[in-house]
Amino acid sequence: MLTNLASPEISLVRLQGEFNASNAAALQTQLTSVVQSSIPSTVLVDMEKVNFLDSAGLMALVSAMSLAHRLNRRFSLCGVSPSIRIIFEITQLDRVFELFETRAEFEALLS
Repeated sequence: MLTNLASPEISLVRLQGEFNASNAAALQTQLTSVVQSSIPSTVLVDMEKVNFLDSAGLMALVSAMSLAHRLNRRFSLCGVSPSIRIIFEITQLDRVFELFETRAEFEALLS
């Protein structure tokens, strides 16, 4: 479900599969752990392999982003598919989250 890979500048979290009411609490717990223990001040969540996200999964992401902001950390998403991106647009969370097409686009911004 979740793999955390660290680099000197970025904590990269790769999500895959479906995130819904049945597993959103576990997702939130894992993201909270990454945000709290992240040595780099930047957390990037790669959603390229996520094929479903419901409101519970979305709230897990919102909660993690909120925590990151309280801890003065950057929390961004990349690889969001068009079918999931529409959820962010409908809820207007695309104005709240930093969304990048690819990890490379995000990394180019850092350099």
